[in-house]
Amino acid sequence: MTSDNRKLEGAVIVVLGATGDLASRKLYPAIASLALRGQLPTHFSLVGVARTEMTDDGFASDVCNAIGEHNSDALSAFQALRPAMKYVTGTFDDPSLWSDLAEVLGICDRDHGAGGNRMFYLSTLPQFFEAVITGLHGAGLTEDPEGGFTRVVIEKPFGHDLDSGRALNEFVHAHLNERQIFRIDHYLGKETVQNVLALRFANAIFEPIWDRRYIDNVQITVAESIGVEHRGMFYEQAGTLRDIVQNHALQVLSLVAMEPPASFEADAVRDEKVKALRAIEHMNVFDVGMSVARGQYTPGTVDGETVKGYLDEEGVSPTSTTETFIAMRLAIDNWRWAGVPFYLRAGKRLSKRVTEVALRFKSVPHLALPTTAVDSMEPNTLVLRIQPDEGVRLEFGAKIPGPGFAVRTVGLDFSFRDGFAEVAPEAYERLLLDALVGDATLFIREDEVDVAWQIVQPIIEATQRGALPVHPYTAGTWGPYASDQLLDAHFDHWRNL
Repeated sequence: MTSDNRKLEGAVIVVLGATGDLASRKLYPAIASLALRGQLPTHFSLVGVARTEMTDDGFASDVCNAIGEHNSDALSAFQALRPAMKYVTGTFDDPSLWSDLAEVLGICDRDHGAGGNRMFYLSTLPQFFEAVITGLHGAGLTEDPEGGFTRVVIEKPFGHDLDSGRALNEFVHAHLNERQIFRIDHYLGKETVQNVLALRFANAIFEPIWDRRYIDNVQITVAESIGVEHRGMFYEQAGTLRDIVQNHALQVLSLVAMEPPASFEADAVRDEKVKALRAIEHMNVFDVGMSVARGQYTPGTVDGETVKGYLDEEGVSPTSTTETFIAMRLAIDNWRWAGVPFYLRAGKRLSKRVTEVALRFKSVPHLALPTTAVDSMEPNTLVLRIQPDEGVRLEFGAKIPGPGFAVRTVGLDFSFRDGFAEVAPEAYERLLLDALVGDATLFIREDEVDVAWQIVQPIIEATQRGALPVHPYTAGTWGPYASDQLLDAHFDHWRNL
């Protein structure tokens, strides 16, 4: 993880699934922003691959239209790249597609200075991962060209349970080296997620109290006010456990819980993340119900608008038991965190959109003030806001102005938006640049994927057995009452957001 202005002489990005939603909304605007910042390789080519019939010029026009819609400020900087934009039509199971792609990549090297440096971005549905990698391998495109590199960026979900995750890893490693694989989770590209490391390891005031001696519990919330939108069919297969918890939430947890790395090199950071995840106590499939609560939203009101329930969403079975909310209590069995519960909740159609980590400190051992002097006093809390307003908040007790002596909880706020003149890059901008230059710090390693699936596998199995019911909750609330019952008796409520 470096802060220098890294730049390659030449490279090509190949977007597989080039006409899809992810490419249009995230990848092309991110590439345009890198062009605007002058961070793309000096000689850069963009190649799109999809089954839609299209010319090179038609592809370039579609990309520019997507950039104009989502990132118009960067469009002018991107226009100069049009001559180096190519398009290849075909289906992933057609061998001629891959020979055509190999020919186009040769043109990018010869005519546009790509230099044999190739990054393949799998912006496809997961069921096509194996076909794409098989096609690349069959055409000799998984080998590093002489003097260049080959890197493959794979989007989540990486499998749908422990066995499938392991099978996919085995398949990928039969065709690629681990150093070539960049498993992407866009949450790790968010500035506040990265600033967990800065807050902990660059400040002497925080790290000494970041343990069981001072912290009572940790709450991680990933809440969205929107429903499943037009992703009902996908959500029926995934649910919140696979969509949010197995990747985003556990990645954030690992950064909060990890030990200081020896350096900020990629493997040093990822080694400590894996150690933290391995220390999470695995649940027994028969006892999951005591540590996990699942929920599904019903009709309600969000932001003053009446919304329908999950069972009424397009693509959802009217008898579905898929969870749109999940809460859990996790225990980390190591020296730093023994006895400190980690509470995690994530869901759709909740009261507001917010993602944060809250470290709640232990109460003072003796409060000398009379009860009447304490007004709305909460435990000291350090809050790391990941979205929507990225920043840090420290909540502590302060005297209320006036002749008497009364104490109330107040907040000391820092907002990244207001604190820095620099504009933070979008998550995909940072991650695309890191992948181009080969920095894997913010990407997920094979063993991280495996241990994350190990953590959630008992929940999957309990759900399949029918031993973990789904509780209804009204849209616009904070989930079912069952989630409140997970918290320890001495701390009886989730943090108010």
